[in-house]
Amino acid sequence: MDDFVCDTLAQAGLSDLIKVFKDEGIDRESFDMLQDADIEKLIPKMGPRLKFKNLFRRLKAEQTPNESPNHFPTHGHQKGEATDVTEVLRSTSGTEQGKRKSGQQLDSKGQPAAKRKCETNSSTEREAKILSEVREIMGDIYAKLQDDGDLNKFLKNEITKLSTDKREMVGVFGKTGAGKSSLINAVIGQANLLPIGDLNACTSVMIKVEANMEDKYEAEIEFITKEGWQDEMWSMWQYLCDHMDQENDDEDDDYENKLSAHYGKDRKQTKPDEFMDPKNFREIPEFLQSKTKTLTFHSAEMLSEGIAKYTKNDPNQGEGKKLKRLYWPLVKCVTVKVPNIPLLQHVTLVDLPGNGDRNKSRDQMWKEIVGKCSTVWIVADITRPASEKQSWQILKRTASLMGNGGECQNIHFICTKSDVFEDFQQHTAEDRLNLILDRNMKTKLAVKEEFKKLHNVKKHFSEDNFEVFTVSSKEFLVGELKEHSEIPKLQKVLQDLNDCHSETLNYVSGAHGILSLIHGASKRKEDDRIKEVCKALEENLTSLQTESINNEMKKIYKAFNALLQKGVEESKNSCEDNLMSTLYPEERDGRGFHKQLKKAVENEGVWVPKEGREININMKLASPLIDSIDKEFRKTFPNDGKCGPFNGAINKFSIVTKELKEKYKNVELELVFLKSEEERLKMSLNKSIRKRKKTVYNSLTKTIKEKMEDCYREAAAFTGRGTLQNMRETIEKHVHRSKNTMFEDAKKVMMNHLDNLMVDVLKTLEDTMRESIELSLETDDLSLPDVSAQLERVQKLHAELNSC
Repeated sequence: MDDFVCDTLAQAGLSDLIKVFKDEGIDRESFDMLQDADIEKLIPKMGPRLKFKNLFRRLKAEQTPNESPNHFPTHGHQKGEATDVTEVLRSTSGTEQGKRKSGQQLDSKGQPAAKRKCETNSSTEREAKILSEVREIMGDIYAKLQDDGDLNKFLKNEITKLSTDKREMVGVFGKTGAGKSSLINAVIGQANLLPIGDLNACTSVMIKVEANMEDKYEAEIEFITKEGWQDEMWSMWQYLCDHMDQENDDEDDDYENKLSAHYGKDRKQTKPDEFMDPKNFREIPEFLQSKTKTLTFHSAEMLSEGIAKYTKNDPNQGEGKKLKRLYWPLVKCVTVKVPNIPLLQHVTLVDLPGNGDRNKSRDQMWKEIVGKCSTVWIVADITRPASEKQSWQILKRTASLMGNGGECQNIHFICTKSDVFEDFQQHTAEDRLNLILDRNMKTKLAVKEEFKKLHNVKKHFSEDNFEVFTVSSKEFLVGELKEHSEIPKLQKVLQDLNDCHSETLNYVSGAHGILSLIHGASKRKEDDRIKEVCKALEENLTSLQTESINNEMKKIYKAFNALLQKGVEESKNSCEDNLMSTLYPEERDGRGFHKQLKKAVENEGVWVPKEGREININMKLASPLIDSIDKEFRKTFPNDGKCGPFNGAINKFSIVTKELKEKYKNVELELVFLKSEEERLKMSLNKSIRKRKKTVYNSLTKTIKEKMEDCYREAAAFTGRGTLQNMRETIEKHVHRSKNTMFEDAKKVMMNHLDNLMVDVLKTLEDTMRESIELSLETDDLSLPDVSAQLERVQKLHAELNSC
C-alpha cells in the first residue's frame, strides 16, 4: 500500500478503511481499477461504502484529460457542491482514451474514431450530472442518519432502495452464415470483435456482449456442470453405439461433433469411464472446479481469436491443420466485455443459437434469456428472406417464450448483405444505389406480408411490434454507400433502450420524497390532526384503492377460469386427434421418424432438429389450453408497459388524493413522501409482475410435461424391432388414460399461480403503504439531521427533470 491511498482515505475522513485496503494490497494502480463488486467486498457496511463511492466518483470526475488514468488529486468538493461528471461519463460511456493498437472503435469509414466528447446529447449529459449530484446528496444523508430508532432505520432502507441498475437485453437469432456476428460487430463499431467463420463453423453457445467499465477486453466463460456433461456424454455415446449400423442423420452428426470436438481423434478409442479423466481438462481446470474462467485481452482481434475454441463448432477444424481441442460442448455461456461502447452502457446483446439444447442447464439458460429479452433481432440473408424457412421457424418456435411467456416488446427482422448483387461492381455508383434501394423496398414489403400469415405469432405480437431493417455491415464500415445501410437505425434502437430518463426521474423523485419526509418530521409539532390524517389515508388504502384493485382481480380470475374450462373440454375432445399429426407425420418415413421420436421421448417430449419441424408433444397437448387464454393473457399482462398489468389497476393506485393534500397542509411534506413511495412501489410491482407472469403462463405446458414423464421414460426404454410402434402406442394409451385429469390439473396449477400472484401483489401494496403511513406520520424522532438546503436543491433538480 502506498502513501497515495493512505493520504486519500485519511483526507476524506475514512481512516478506518486504511487497514482494509492495506490487507488487500490496494496500491495506487489497483485503486483506479476498483469496480462496484470490489468495493462491495472491501466495505460491507452501507455508510462507509456510500462515503467511499462518493469519494471515488469525485476523484474520477476531477481527473483532467492530461492526467494518467492512475493519477487522482487528493482534494475533494465541499459538501453540497455539484460534481462535474463529464469525466465519469467519458470513462463509463465510451470516450476513447488515446489510440488503440487494434480492436479500436471505428467510424463509419472503418477508421479509428477521433478522440471526442461523450457521445450523448446535452440533455442526457445533464441528466447524468443531476443523477450523480442527487446520489451524492443521498449518500451524505445516509451517513448522517443514526443507526437506532425505527424512523432512522426506515429512512436508511428507503435510501438503499432508490438505487436501480437498468439493463435491457436484446436477443439476436439467425441461421449459420446469416451474418449475426458481423452485424453485432458493425452496430457497436468493433469490426473484429466476435469471431466470423466460414459456413462450416458456426456459433454454438450463447455469447453476451456488454460494456466494460475498465479499459480492457474481457471474456467470462461459464461452463455447464460436470454432472450435466457426464450425463449428456454417456447418453450421446450410448446412442451412437446403439445406432452405429444405421445411416447417420444431422442430429447424429451433432452428437459425433460434440464428442470429437473435445476428445479429438482418440474419441472412439476412449473408454466411457475415461471421459472424465482430469487430463482431458488440463486447459480448463475451472470446468472441474465449477468456476468461471476469465480471459483478458488487449484488443478485439486477440479476444476474437482467444474465444473461438469456446464458441465455434467447426467440424473441419482438423483437416489440413493441427488437430486441437474445442471446448464449446462444455460451455454454457460466454460474456464478452468491451471497453468504450456507449450503446452497451445499459444494454446486453446476446448472440443466441436458434433453438434450445440437449444439455438441460444450457437449455434452461437459453429459455430464461429468451424470456428476458425486451427486443429480439431475427437475422436473415437478404437473398430470400421471405421464404427463408429457418428464420421464420425460429420466430414461430420462440414466439410464446418471448411474448406471453416473456418480456419482449418488439421484433426486428434484419436482412443482411444488402449490397450483395451479381456483377455489382460493374454498375455505376448511381445504378448500384438504385439497385439497393429498389431491392430493400421490395424486401421489406415481402417480409411484412409473410409476417401477416403467422397467426400464432400474432397472438403475441401485433404488426406494430414488427419492423424490418436492411443492412450491409461491410458497406457501413468501409463502403461508399454506407449512408443507405440501416445500421444507424439499429444503433438508434440501442440508444433508445439506453435512455435512463425514467430511472433518473424515479431516483430523483424518490430522493425528493425522502428529504421531504425528513424535513417534515424534524419540524413536526404536536398536532392532534396527525391521527385524523392517518385515518383518512388508511380509509383510502383499504376502502378506495385496494378494494378497487381486488375487484378488478376478481373479474380477471373469473374470466381466466371460464376460458380455461373451455380449453379443458376442448383438450379432452381433441387431444388424441391432435396427437396423430405428431406421432404419424405424413411427410416423414418411418425409419427417419423413429430416430426423431426416440430423441423426443428421451428429452421429455421435445426434439428440435437443425432443420425442419420440431417435435413438441407437450406443446401439442397443451395447445387448446394455451389458445383459450392467449388473448386475455396479453391484455392482462402486456409487455409494452403502457397500460400496466391487471388492466391498469396497479398504475391507477393512489391514496394521496388532491383533496387530502389541500385539507392537511400541516403534513404536506410527509404526503410528498407518500406520493413518491407510491410511484416507487408501483414501478417495483410492475417489474415483479412482468417476471412472475412468465411462471403463470408457462405452467400449462410444464404441468403437461410432468404428467407425461412416466410415459416418456417407458417409451424411451424400447429397443429393437417394433420400437416405433411401441413408442406410439405407449404415448397414445397414456394420453387416453390421463385425459380426464391431466388437463384439469394443468388448469388448477395455472389458476393457483395466478391466485398467488394476485394475493402477493395486494399484500405487498397494503403492507408497504401501511408501514410507510405509520413510520412517516406516527413516529417521532428528534435525531433527524437538518436537510433544508439539500431539499431545496433536489426540489429544483426534480422540477428541471419534470420539465424535460
